[in-house]
Amino acid sequence: MSTVLRLLRTAACASASTALLLGLQADLAYADDPTPRPGATGLPGSGVTGDPTTIPTGGAPSLPGETGSGDAEYSEPPDNMGNVKPAVEVDPRAEGLRLADGAKLAEPKVLDIKFVTEDMGGDERREDSTGKTKFTLQAEVLFPKDSSQLNSGAKARIKTIAAEIEKQGGDQVNVFGFTDNLGSYAHGRTLSKKRASAVQSELAAQLGSGLGSRVNFNVRGYSEDYPVADNATEEGRKKNRRVEVSFPRKSG
Repeated sequence: MSTVLRLLRTAACASASTALLLGLQADLAYADDPTPRPGATGLPGSGVTGDPTTIPTGGAPSLPGETGSGDAEYSEPPDNMGNVKPAVEVDPRAEGLRLADGAKLAEPKVLDIKFVTEDMGGDERREDSTGKTKFTLQAEVLFPKDSSQLNSGAKARIKTIAAEIEKQGGDQVNVFGFTDNLGSYAHGRTLSKKRASAVQSELAAQLGSGLGSRVNFNVRGYSEDYPVADNATEEGRKKNRRVEVSFPRKSG
């Protein structure tokens, strides 16, 4: 009896060893072959079977090539237009699109594009538009308080403007003076005109006898008229105390 048991036990161990060896050989075969095994499961959390290389996305929208509808709480992909209605067809011959009898389309025109540059302190500002160039200088950088005598730094600033007039070949130059609303209107009118005249005289001197003699200057003093800021604050009044020099831009 004991001999029979030993034989059965030996046979069982041999069968188990054979099965284990066969399993290891199968695993080694699949390790050499990148093709997924039938019935293999994906990475944990992917929810996808049959592809061990599937990126786990949890509840996020499915990546291209994956299956599954994804999580409804996630926003739609940017290229998903949803339920887009078809484009409305427009009849070019419709009555509402026709010009009235005798009507004509307006002539095409170039929009007036403006480029503005200003120094850090706001003391000098330049505007270049399609039709003209305008320099705006604060009165404090040109004149002492309540004076029309140019200070020591004014000539260098005016020289820059003269160089631009010469570059553009300007022959019509506006020089306009402005003040704030402190004091009487008449005093502001006189002061603003004298300041504009002082800048014009220096411009003519910088341009010399050549171009300077051919330039037609238009000098005006406007007192507190045409403010560019609120006169209720000193900051606003400072911006309003100014001299503007403008001239047409050379075409091309």
